[in-house]
Amino acid sequence: MEKDVLTRFGVSMPEELIKQFDQYITDQGYTNRSEAIRDLVRRVLLEPGGLPGDQLVAGTIVMVYDHHVTDLPLYLMELQHDYHHSIISTMHVHLNHDQCLEIIAVRGNLSELRELKQKIQVQKGVLYAELSVTYVDEHGSTGSKHQHT
Repeated sequence: MEKDVLTRFGVSMPEELIKQFDQYITDQGYTNRSEAIRDLVRRVLLEPGGLPGDQLVAGTIVMVYDHHVTDLPLYLMELQHDYHHSIISTMHVHLNHDQCLEIIAVRGNLSELRELKQKIQVQKGVLYAELSVTYVDEHGSTGSKHQHT
C-alpha cells in the first residue's frame, strides 16, 4: 500500500479559537494539530448533506421514540421491513417506561437512507432521528455490488 502524499498549507485563526482548538487537541489525545484537522475534515466530508444521493454508504440511523403513541412501534417495524435491503441490523433499548432508543445499522444509497430517516423523523411520537454516515464506498456507485465468496 502506497503512503499518501501530504500537502502542507497554512491556516489563520483568531487567537481565542486556536486556544480552544489546542485544548480540544489535548483533551482528545492528539499529538499535533495536523492529525486533529485531518480527522475533522474527514468527519465533515462524511456528513450526509455533503455527499451525492447515489453514493453507496454505510452508517446508522438513531432514533428515540415514545412507544405508547398509537401504532408507532408497529409502523416503525413495517417501515423497516419495507427497507430490509438497506438494513444490516437493529438494536432496541428501553430507556424508561415510555421511551425507546433504536439504532439501525444501514448500508445502501444515501438518498434511500435519507428517505428512510425522513419517514421515521416525521412520525408523531418520534422525538429524535438522525442519519450518520460512517463509511463511503469509494469504488462504487449504485451499479456496483460487493459480493462475498
